[in-house]
Amino acid sequence: MKKIGKLLIANRGEIALRIIRTAKEMGIATVAVYSEADREALHVRYADEAVCLGPPPSSESYLLTEKIIAVCKELRVDAIHPGYGFLSENASFAKRVSEEGLLFVGPSPEAIKTMGSKLAAKSAVAIYGIPMVPGTEDAVEDIREALQIAEEIGYPLLIKASAGGGGKGMRIVEKKEELEEQMNRAISEAKSAFGDGAVFIEKYITSPRHIEFQILGDSHGNTVHLFERECSIQRRHQKVIEEAPSAILSEDLRQEMGQAAIDVAKACAYEGAGTVEFIMDDKLNFYFLEMNTRLQVEHPVTEAITGIDLVAEQIRIAEGAVLPFRQEDLSINGHAVESRVYAEDPKNNFLPDIGTLHTYRRPQGPGIRVDDGFEQGMQIPIYYDPMIAKLTVHASDRDTALKKMVRAIDEYEITGIATTLDFCKFVMLHPRFKSGDFDTNFVAQHFLPEAGEENADEESEFLAAFLATRLLNEKKWSQKTKQATMKNRTVQSLWKTRLK
Repeated sequence: MKKIGKLLIANRGEIALRIIRTAKEMGIATVAVYSEADREALHVRYADEAVCLGPPPSSESYLLTEKIIAVCKELRVDAIHPGYGFLSENASFAKRVSEEGLLFVGPSPEAIKTMGSKLAAKSAVAIYGIPMVPGTEDAVEDIREALQIAEEIGYPLLIKASAGGGGKGMRIVEKKEELEEQMNRAISEAKSAFGDGAVFIEKYITSPRHIEFQILGDSHGNTVHLFERECSIQRRHQKVIEEAPSAILSEDLRQEMGQAAIDVAKACAYEGAGTVEFIMDDKLNFYFLEMNTRLQVEHPVTEAITGIDLVAEQIRIAEGAVLPFRQEDLSINGHAVESRVYAEDPKNNFLPDIGTLHTYRRPQGPGIRVDDGFEQGMQIPIYYDPMIAKLTVHASDRDTALKKMVRAIDEYEITGIATTLDFCKFVMLHPRFKSGDFDTNFVAQHFLPEAGEENADEESEFLAAFLATRLLNEKKWSQKTKQATMKNRTVQSLWKTRLK
């Protein structure tokens, strides 16, 4: 067992700051790396040491494997924590770290590689009998083969890139006539985004819920799950609101899905913190979707209901420690909800915004947690993910948690840029969300951008508010359109490759 004395965090923003805080509590010295755009960032100030990697683009800074390793050698670092994003799911990076005699706070390169390919992952877990969405087991390239498969599983179907995620290389096909065109588009997009054009076909679940299980595995063969997170409120196939536990899982179903998640982890001898994602249909049938071989953005809700510091456990596992608890030792305490505060304008199709945080005041009070990397007066850089903060609340039950979240959103003051705060409040007050009866189509079916600030109790009132708002603001919107056009074009072109 090797103790970590100095840890380099190969990331930025709120997740780098969050890791630094836990490391300090564990008595571990910290090293931050940063780009020129992040010179004044909070994680740079909070770390014991900090090194600039290069210019703002991530390809010239945060993605420079050899430069990061060189910093480790120079500063006598023992381990690297990759956070999430950037190099966190890069098997080659994890391998290089190990080759240099450093500890990688995450799973093995082999586990990352296996679960990084959806096709390889499906093959690896097949022996455990885990439910899979009907579809192909191998990549499909020939359109004739695709047409035959489509006839067998039926429409609608989903074409998905084997590599990557975030909705890239994904196409829904409603009928036979669309298949060839959508398949070619999916292959082209997958090649462009991931350098891998492999795609597969599976049945499209029309009203899906996205439910994931947090797992921890050590190097001694012990694996546990830390219950589920409901992640169905999404835009552009990316999560905006998460909660734990899910409002619809019975205890029996929770145990069944939890065991399936553990089996997925065992299929690749997983070590560290990881997340097994499932898709669930309207009959509560669940199917394995993928495994994320890193810490998740939404990990605070799991920490809230379990009382376990997941970053601390990651570090201990990397040191070779045995998990300090068994499955029967774990239980759910209350309910937690997380709202992602993005620098985006929900009224303008969630287009990312840039600018200065003229006002930035965090909400406070019992059961409220804010993970962020900004202060008042700081600039939101255009080079990276547009998330400003994660606002998490914890209460004794779901209803109380939703009310606490509304209060926290009202107390959160941000001016200078558009944010998703009002949208998150809209969700909290929507009758479908409050009832637990929703799926990943929530935004498309229920969010009316022009009426986003209205939070009526009945859906008919949402429509009335929408129409009233349009009539009252028609002239104002037409004037604003001219002013915003140039800004939108500039922002959209800069952000198009960075949207998650």
